[in-house]
Amino acid sequence: MAKEEPPSVSRDLQELQRKLGLLLESFQNNSKVVAFMKSPVGRFLDRHPFLALTVLMFVTMSAIPVGFFLLIVVLTSLGALMGAILLEGLVISVCGLSLLCVLCGLGFVSFALSGIAMMSYVVVSCLMSYWFSPRLPGSHDYRACQTAQCLLTTLLTKNKKSKSILFL
Repeated sequence: MAKEEPPSVSRDLQELQRKLGLLLESFQNNSKVVAFMKSPVGRFLDRHPFLALTVLMFVTMSAIPVGFFLLIVVLTSLGALMGAILLEGLVISVCGLSLLCVLCGLGFVSFALSGIAMMSYVVVSCLMSYWFSPRLPGSHDYRACQTAQCLLTTLLTKNKKSKSILFL
């Protein structure tokens, strides 16, 4: 009893896929992106997409705390020009320690969020391929979901030295 979606939804999804493909192609053809991807760091991140997503999330989330820290450093440096050198050292030390704590917390949060994003991507792509794939009424094709589950299991167990229990 599969519901037939209106043809406009399918057409809209195809149009969205085409636009996203063009956007991705324009990013990949950018000379700075090509130069970065040929560097050793770019090749490493290309081989480790989970780590690349974690680094991207960490950098974007840590921009605000680092900006606040730099603002405090500039303001205390201006205060040091006026003669409060001892106070400047104390403020920068306390702020540096708190920045370290915040960045460690953001590292953990970005690791967790990138894991959630990767699992969500696998689940959504599995569901999208199942829901929008052309199939005969009454036939069930579970290969896409099995492939997605295999991919998720591989991502979670890759580069593990010890055995782990996966709850899937």
